Amino acid sequence: MSTRRIATLTGWLMVVTFVTSIPAAFLYGPMRGNPSSITGAGADPTAGVALAALLELILIVANVGTAVVPYVVFKRYSEGLALSYVAARLIEAMFIAIGIIAALAFVFMRQEGTAATDPGLGEALVAIYWQAFLIGPGIFAGVANGMILGYLMFRSGLVPRGLAVLGLIGGPLIVITGVAIMFNVIEPGSPLRALATAPEFVWELSFGIYLIVKGFKPSPVLAGMDAAPPGARGARS
Repeated sequence: MSTRRIATLTGWLMVVTFVTSIPAAFLYGPMRGNPSSITGAGADPTAGVALAALLELILIVANVGTAVVPYVVFKRYSEGLALSYVAARLIEAMFIAIGIIAALAFVFMRQEGTAATDPGLGEALVAIYWQAFLIGPGIFAGVANGMILGYLMFRSGLVPRGLAVLGLIGGPLIVITGVAIMFNVIEPGSPLRALATAPEFVWELSFGIYLIVKGFKPSPVLAGMDAAPPGARGARS
C-alpha cells in the first residue's frame, strides 16, 4: 500500500472515531441519567444503549486501526514509539469494551427483570461504565493520541509541527485532569475538564482531516517507501 493510501485510510479511521463516539455518548444518556430504570421503571433505554454499543464496537476497530494501519510508516522513525502507540490504543479499546459490557449488562438485567427490586445494581453498572470511560477515552486517549502520536508527528515532521503541538498540549491536559477526577479534585463535567479536552479534540480531528486531504508531509521517514521493488517492472511486462 502506498504512503498516500495509508495516510488517507488512517485519516478516515480517525474521523470514524468521532462519528461513532459522539453519538454513542448521547445515546447512553438515558441510562447514565437514570440508573434506577434498571428496575423497569421509567423510559426504556434499551434501543439507545444497543445502538450506542454497536457504534462503540465500530469505534474499537477504528481506534486500533489508527495505530495499526500507519505502523509501517511510524516504525521507520521509531519502532518503540510506533509499538507504544499501538499498545496505548489497545488499552484504550479494552476500557471502551468494559464500558460496553457494563451498559449491555444494564439492559439485560432490565429486560430479564433480575434487578426489579434493587436499583443499586443500576448505580453500580453505570459507575463501572463511567470509570471505564474515564480510564480509556478519558486518560489513555490523551496518552496515545496526544502524548505519543503528537510527539511522533512533531519529531518526524509527517504533519505540520504546529498541528502536532496541539497534541503535545492536549494529551497531558487530558491525563492531568483525568487523574484529578480520580482523586475527586474536579468534577467530570466541570468547565475545567471541558477546557482541557479542547486542544486534544482539535488535534485529533485536524490530524484526521489533514491526512485525508494532504497525506503525510514529505519527510526522510518516507524515503524509498513508494519505490517499486526490484524486478517489479519486469514482472508486469
